[in-house]
Amino acid sequence: MNSMAEWRKSSYSDGGQGNCLEVRDGVSGAVPVRDSKVAGGPVLTVSAPAWSAFVRLVAR
Repeated sequence: MNSMAEWRKSSYSDGGQGNCLEVRDGVSGAVPVRDSKVAGGPVLTVSAPAWSAFVRLVAR
């Protein structure tokens, strides 16, 4: 994982204390995801194709 990459929230995030996911540019073919409220907590890493499918589904 690129240690210089920053976590980022969706542009649709309200910026408040709501439930937000953050993603980070990771190793080729993988997307690390975490809960924005628990920055030091666990990170789920999913494949890039799985992440793309998830984003397409929730964007409907």
